[in-house]
Amino acid sequence: MKIRQIIIAALLLTVSCTSDKQKKQADSGAQPAIKVDVPAFNADSAYHFVKRQLDFGPRIPNTRAHAQAGQYFVETFKRFGAQLTIQEFQQQNFDGRTLNLKNIVASFNPDKTKRILLAAHWDTRPFSDKDKEKPSEPFPGANDGASGVGVLLEIARVLASSKLPEVGVDMIFFDGEDWGEREGEEDSHPLPDGLQKWWCLGSQHWARNKHKPNYSAFYGILLDMVGAKNAQFHREGYSMEFAPSVVKKVWDHGHRLGYSHAFINQTQMGITDDHLFVNTLARIPMINIVHFEPGIGYFGDFHHSQRDNMDIISAETLGIVGTTVLNVIYYER
Repeated sequence: MKIRQIIIAALLLTVSCTSDKQKKQADSGAQPAIKVDVPAFNADSAYHFVKRQLDFGPRIPNTRAHAQAGQYFVETFKRFGAQLTIQEFQQQNFDGRTLNLKNIVASFNPDKTKRILLAAHWDTRPFSDKDKEKPSEPFPGANDGASGVGVLLEIARVLASSKLPEVGVDMIFFDGEDWGEREGEEDSHPLPDGLQKWWCLGSQHWARNKHKPNYSAFYGILLDMVGAKNAQFHREGYSMEFAPSVVKKVWDHGHRLGYSHAFINQTQMGITDDHLFVNTLARIPMINIVHFEPGIGYFGDFHHSQRDNMDIISAETLGIVGTTVLNVIYYER
């Protein structure tokens, strides 16, 4: 009887140890079946790309800074050998102004059929309506806009200087994302036919007028506000609704790389952002890696305020996001 009890106890201990080991593997990200050489993401270079955008000033549509930044992106992508498509269009905004907008599409490995779509918005909101002291003045837009663009520019530099991944990569810089109604005026301005929100003008336009006829991608990843110090990225609601397997893929890579403190396995509410229209209008499953701050919510307390400047930007955070996304695309087969 004692021998039987010892055997049962040993089996239970084995099961318990195995369960603990499996839990630790799940927490740290599943190990890939194959080992892939992924080129290094340079966080300092990404930080430089963020700062370079702020040197132009706020990238508000219809301003000189906006035009200069757009030209800089085009020239930089050309230098990196990308196949470029420039999508220029006009759109009226909520207060009746006609905005001259430009979506910039850069493609790497253009002959590959399987494609991954990476996106960010490059425009800056024209007023800091969450700022108590200067609600009508422009703000730098370091995290809100420039951070996602900075990460993608660094990924483009890496692709230009390294062996390309096995898949095609398309990058879209959406314009006109951030000129929605002022704080407290949401949904108070009637929308024209063909527009679902005053926000995300560039992604709505692109989703209905893709840069290539019948273009599609295996999946997409949107980067929005991905540079703040100690930033956390929770699983955004619409991402989980439309592309839960992509969320898992990205978060697993992040955990495997040791970034479980940044990629949090908790689901929050969905938010209106460019990925929503890529999902619903373009029918491409896209997730959103977006700043979420417990106790505050999405975006942080510097959102749409004068505090959204280089002081809040962390090269470490840019590196976490950029390294994770690079691993995702290089491990894709």
